[in-house]
Amino acid sequence: MALANLAGIAVLVIGESHMSLPSYLLDPLTESLTNQGAKVYAYGACGASAGDWLKKIQVPCGAKKVGSEKATVKGSDATTTPIKDLISFDKPDIVLVIIGDTMASYGKPFPQAWAWQGVTSLAKEISSTNTPCIWVGPAWGKEGGKYGKNNDRVKFFSTFLANNVSPCEYVASTKFSNIGDWATIDGQHLTPAGYKSWSSKITQSVLNSPLTKPKKI
Repeated sequence: MALANLAGIAVLVIGESHMSLPSYLLDPLTESLTNQGAKVYAYGACGASAGDWLKKIQVPCGAKKVGSEKATVKGSDATTTPIKDLISFDKPDIVLVIIGDTMASYGKPFPQAWAWQGVTSLAKEISSTNTPCIWVGPAWGKEGGKYGKNNDRVKFFSTFLANNVSPCEYVASTKFSNIGDWATIDGQHLTPAGYKSWSSKITQSVLNSPLTKPKKI
């Protein structure tokens, strides 16, 4: 059985715009994991793709939150931090990646070679540090909106991630709700109720993962 809780486990969370505002996924996910006993180090970078976490790049906005501390939110001075540096700084037992919508290229031809390169490179970079990884894919949204979200592309990209994030474990957020269950504010970003539900489902996936089983001595 997996651990009943995450006591003693340090979780490093990196993600896209969903993780860049306290009112989005940042606060509820950090709180949900913390309530299970985890030590959480969470970082968000608006618009950042998987490959952008291999280096330091400037992004339009971002945030950092450690445990129950108040989030630090940045605007145009925000940057990503290379994943190896974050792992070295925070020494996590597991890395949780929340990257999906940023790379799905809604309303455009899917850039398969670019997506494959970024996803596989980040997964391999995490693996090279011998740190287990769980990759969370995109949730259903509302068709259209500011970002042109498209549920056919959500389904397609979720399958793409499932086939390419190894050795990370893949978590399909599309299994957490039915299309239209979680309301959005712009087609892509959820309302607080949706983010709370998503956070709960992600946390349960971490709890159920064999990667969070107690290590044998």
